[in-house]
Amino acid sequence: MQNNSIYRRQASDNLSGQWWPACVLTAIFLIVSYTASLVGSTILQEYGSLLASLLILPLGWGYNIVLLENARGTKITYNPLFDGYKDFKRIFFTTLLQTIYTVLWTILLIVPGIIKSCSYAMTPYILKDNPKMENNAAIEESMRMMQGFKMKLFLLDLSFIGWYILGLIPLGLGLLAVMPYHYQARAQFYEDLKREQVAGFIDNDTVKI
Repeated sequence: MQNNSIYRRQASDNLSGQWWPACVLTAIFLIVSYTASLVGSTILQEYGSLLASLLILPLGWGYNIVLLENARGTKITYNPLFDGYKDFKRIFFTTLLQTIYTVLWTILLIVPGIIKSCSYAMTPYILKDNPKMENNAAIEESMRMMQGFKMKLFLLDLSFIGWYILGLIPLGLGLLAVMPYHYQARAQFYEDLKREQVAGFIDNDTVKI
């Protein structure tokens, strides 16, 4: 695995010339999420926000996938943001399980919650790359991939705290650039992790032969 500074640089390089589309993508994601929550709370009161939060889970998946595809050389477009609704059952229930597991671990203790959050973090990308995989199978694959790498991902996420603080200063508008930068770096992390583990599998298989 490479140094986390390299993932940040790769993310910046991939977004070069695409910062404006990335900001618009993030704005659409945040506006749709906020609007769904607002409408839900207005119509169904206290349960509406919870229902809306559940229904936008596939939207969060789509946001991750747009930036994953950008990490793979595809220009940022907006339609894939809603692709999670085309495969709603698989994406929704897997992401819901991931969220429930993370919340339950966090309720027990903050630190185990953070550890498990990192352990489950590759689930959205695994769902994209394995169209047949779902629910616990996808989450368990993420746990397998992240064995020995949870602290590295945690430190990568931690390195963006300063950027998020800066992003809050101009009325929060800076977050429109910080979010895609962060999630693009996460996508780069996944790509590197997957590549290294595939290479390791080939090497091990060669040794066995």
